[in-house]
Amino acid sequence: MQQVATGYGLIEGPVWDPAQGLYFSDVINGGVYLLDRAGAVTQVVPKRRGIGGMALHEKGGLVVGGRDIAHVSLAKEGTKTLLALDAIPGATGFNDLTTDKAGRIYVGSLAFKVLGGERPKPGHLHLIDVDGSMRTVSDGVLLTNGLGFSPDGKRLYHSDARAGIVRVYDVVADGGVGPWRQFASMGDGGVPDGLKVAGDGSVWVADAHGGRVAVFDADGAHRQDLHVPLPMVTSVCFGGDDLRDLYVVTGSRGGPSENCGSIFRTRVDVAGLALPPARITLAP
Repeated sequence: MQQVATGYGLIEGPVWDPAQGLYFSDVINGGVYLLDRAGAVTQVVPKRRGIGGMALHEKGGLVVGGRDIAHVSLAKEGTKTLLALDAIPGATGFNDLTTDKAGRIYVGSLAFKVLGGERPKPGHLHLIDVDGSMRTVSDGVLLTNGLGFSPDGKRLYHSDARAGIVRVYDVVADGGVGPWRQFASMGDGGVPDGLKVAGDGSVWVADAHGGRVAVFDADGAHRQDLHVPLPMVTSVCFGGDDLRDLYVVTGSRGGPSENCGSIFRTRVDVAGLALPPARITLAP
């Protein structure tokens, strides 16, 4: 596992752009960055902190989480809010997100300040349709994290970090989801964070306390663990021309310095699924 970038507080939200490279955020220090295909890192969005999830948009730019769900133009054309915080009573922010094949956005809301030491309160799972309307589709998520769809789009996986499990929902025709059930447990002390799904249906889950990426088969059986050199593993992303480069991102907790958050890359034997771009209508 090769270290390809380092020096960040808490890396999150990795998303692969075939034309550009790997976008990622620094939750604590702020900003969105691009690790380009040549290995150089540049800042593409300044300052914005708390981004726990990102996706590409079909019109260009990025959909980002944090204090709201917003579209950020990378061409310096400004930011458009897609889902405001005050639309969710009691919410303190939004964490990870993903998109389905129709371009809808699925995102989890938080109901307490995770980095502020507040007592946990359960949040919700929301769906933003392509017309910009929002529906709340599930609740009771103690600490919402990674989201990803099965290859056929019929199941949605969802990490609940404080519960120590990965949920799974059956997806219905209009994009809504049925009742959740447990897909996999991370075991004693395991904290599921960001996740991605591979083409064979396996689910690759970052363990925020365990220094590993846990890989589960489509039936929830534990396949293997990938050791990561830093303990706070926050998310993963498949990239490269064949989507067999696994990028693993970390925070600094438990590492040698306050800003040792790093990106590692390794080759894996199964290709990941490309994340569809969001198609939410952007108001003029």
